[in-house]
Amino acid sequence: MLASALISALNGALAKMLSEDMSALEIVFFRNLIGVFLILYTLKHTPPKLNGGKFHLLFVRGLFGFSAMILFFYTITTIPLGEAITLNKTSPFFVTLLAYFLLKERLNFSVGIALVIGFVGVILIAKPFTLSISYEHILGVLGGFFAAAAYTTIKKIKNIYDSRVIVLSFVGVGTLLPALLFLSSNFVNAPKALSFLFPIFVIPNSLTIWLLIIFMAFISTLSQWLLTKAYSASNLSIVGVISYTNIPFAIGFGYILGDPFPDIYTFFGIILIIIGGFLVNTKKSSV
Repeated sequence: MLASALISALNGALAKMLSEDMSALEIVFFRNLIGVFLILYTLKHTPPKLNGGKFHLLFVRGLFGFSAMILFFYTITTIPLGEAITLNKTSPFFVTLLAYFLLKERLNFSVGIALVIGFVGVILIAKPFTLSISYEHILGVLGGFFAAAAYTTIKKIKNIYDSRVIVLSFVGVGTLLPALLFLSSNFVNAPKALSFLFPIFVIPNSLTIWLLIIFMAFISTLSQWLLTKAYSASNLSIVGVISYTNIPFAIGFGYILGDPFPDIYTFFGIILIIIGGFLVNTKKSSV
């Protein structure tokens, strides 16, 4: 899990580096396109054993996953890396709420306190003290929500679809939808707030950029594999806590790339989100 967290933060740093030459949507497109070939290769090598049967849920999982990824990569390009990853780590709170409303899982008092702590952390990071909340921070939290929706959908289909097929739905939709957005970019006069969804597609012409794209796709797959191994081999509460180490890793990488060090409000907001996430992971693993 520690290795996965480090690689996850490195992946965010690579995305921030690529954002100087590419749009967030292009990063998502190429990262997922390479992922499609990687997953198809594994499926050809070892065919899936589960038959499936709920294709609409598979597509919904891919749609939620793409939404989470594009919002995550966009916030990486506009706010400090540590803040972007921290806001994305609000997903456990949303998973808890969605599981309560959609899957009828229990929500006890301790988990409720954890949700409040996490919410206060988000407020400290977004700093809406002048009644002017950053649009990018809102998108960061929304990305955490879509990530949670994707995780919740996985719980519905994990026993009927091979895990690689579920991942394929994610990278497949994450390749198809950006391609459609690129094709429509010349015909859509999007408002400024949504312009990041309709950039003009430009094929990278630098070997360095291509190497960074390929490397990012490879380590993203490696990070997911390490994460899966961690959750399969150890206590969930311990693994859940260790997963939050990607936040200090991300702050470090962001600082190296020129991000300012978190101010006191942001620092305490990050701590509160980590504490809230720790409490949610601990309580859910004990149920």
